Amino acid sequence: MLDQLSGGRLDLGIGRGAVPLELSFFGISAEQAQDRYSEAAEIVLQAMETDTLNHDGRYFKLDNVPISLSPFQRPHPPLWYGTTKPETALLAAEKNINIACIGQSVAIRTITDAYRSRWNATSSAESDSMPLLGMVRTIVIADSDAAAEALAAPAYARWLKTFTHLSQSRGLPAPPNLPTSFEQASDEGHCVVGSASTVHDALKKQVDEAGVTYVMCHLAFGDLPLAASLDTISAVQSKIMPAFGKVQFV
Repeated sequence: MLDQLSGGRLDLGIGRGAVPLELSFFGISAEQAQDRYSEAAEIVLQAMETDTLNHDGRYFKLDNVPISLSPFQRPHPPLWYGTTKPETALLAAEKNINIACIGQSVAIRTITDAYRSRWNATSSAESDSMPLLGMVRTIVIADSDAAAEALAAPAYARWLKTFTHLSQSRGLPAPPNLPTSFEQASDEGHCVVGSASTVHDALKKQVDEAGVTYVMCHLAFGDLPLAASLDTISAVQSKIMPAFGKVQFV
């Protein structure tokens, strides 16, 4: 319905989630998650391509379910798959799905290299366009590096507290590979904050290191003021994007 309402502007992201504890609320172990996810994703894609849905799988059984509304984009909207390691990018490459990577740029490079290798080996024609290889980054741009950090640090702390709320409530460690402070997030490149020139230089280095073709900007988080997000959006559009050529931003 959203794809129809937007005239075909929907991109669909699918993933298993970042907090294994959430699965336990439904009686599902982390070991089952990948197989359940794969089957559920198969059902969702099948539903967008048919008028009547039938499925007889290990976890789900559907019998003659009527599908009365198809997406505007056929056979389905562009797909995105979140990945943090090379092996999970291989299936996305085989299925021609865009990927969104979270992590340090050198680690992301191992993912994009694996994706490119598998996609080149399985692509059906030389004319096929490689899907987008995305990198997620939290970005704050202000008049100076100090001003940007003063905005980003408390907002990241608030976001982190919310994101880890369930884990903390059960006395469990934070999800793996999650920076537990703004300083760590900045040092590892997850957060890119500063003046427009500082952010440009940092992103340029990371894009080259990571081998990505798409930068997914996290611009509103925690209790960051709306004005700060809008200023960052304006700066990214006017001062960052024009300097990156074929690399796309969203």
